[in-house]
Amino acid sequence: MQPSLNIKNIPQRLQKWPQWVIWRLILKPGQSKPVKIPYNPVTGRAASTADLTTWGTFEQAVAAYQRGGYLGLGFVFSEADPFCGIDLDHVRDAVTGELIPEAVDILKELDSYTEVSPSGTGVHVIIEGKMPVGAWKKSTLPWGVVEMYDQKRYFTVTGHLLEDLL
Repeated sequence: MQPSLNIKNIPQRLQKWPQWVIWRLILKPGQSKPVKIPYNPVTGRAASTADLTTWGTFEQAVAAYQRGGYLGLGFVFSEADPFCGIDLDHVRDAVTGELIPEAVDILKELDSYTEVSPSGTGVHVIIEGKMPVGAWKKSTLPWGVVEMYDQKRYFTVTGHLLEDLL
């Protein structure tokens, strides 16, 4: 995984919400692969997706990222914002950038801010909207995994747009 950040492409509409964290990869005991752990950009302590006091502004997150020690930025979805995130895992060839047809169909239908995930093999979409109460949050399909969240979760944000590939 070679995460990088293209700050200039991150929408102003997202930047204005004080729901930003920074993240690192951490290998937890008993796990075989590292996980992306969010951190408070002000204190450097672990952040919680359920506690807004552990988040910061976009500017604070960028400054913490630029100081070093973190792999990227993350946006926390909350009840207060109008956003929903859709995560399509394992739908993109990291070398060629080619998407599977099912992902192309979904992305054309959503027609919203879409970026490549840090792994290069997934896609994150952020739309304006809320999920109905009781809606599924994760589904494993024959071609990959789809996750949708509108609160108490965060997405890593890369700023690497996918729009030119569709």
